[in-house]
Amino acid sequence: MNKALFLDRDGVINVDHGYVGHYADFQYIDGIFALIRRYQDSGFVPVIVTNQSGIARGYYTESDFCLLMERVQQDFNEHGIHQVRVYHCPHHEQGSVAQFARPCDCRKPAPGMLIKAQQELNIDVARSVMIGDSWRDIVAADAAGVRRSFYLTNGSITQEMLKELDEKHSVNQVATLAEIRDIEEGR
Repeated sequence: MNKALFLDRDGVINVDHGYVGHYADFQYIDGIFALIRRYQDSGFVPVIVTNQSGIARGYYTESDFCLLMERVQQDFNEHGIHQVRVYHCPHHEQGSVAQFARPCDCRKPAPGMLIKAQQELNIDVARSVMIGDSWRDIVAADAAGVRRSFYLTNGSITQEMLKELDEKHSVNQVATLAEIRDIEEGR
């Protein structure tokens, strides 16, 4: 079985400017290429799992999102990162695009995208890692059986937040991607 590096997109791979649906608005976070490549070289399959309510809200189309992610894949390839699978949730109950304005089991904190990746990519979730900038990313990972996460935030993790997770889930709060590298290298 494969182990995955699950990554949220906005706020982890790119700067979250709010509803980023076009490449012109896509700005990579410093260090993301090296981090993904490091995990990939260690045998992890990189997988993006991203809520994209901008589709349901009508800010951009699902085709716009797919075109953007094709361009992002080209950038990954140029940085030595092999095929990165992308799972996205276009839904939001309060969306204005009828086909996407509904509840679902894929919008994080629900674990649907991670479970789908697990099934399609033969992922051992217990050996996988999640990097997210929203607590809902961590909760979704935990619900899918991931036992190790990095919470990318300038905030902190409260005891109330930790109560939402399985006691076997290890989560580190980090402010930068470089801190993840340092933790992984035991610095």
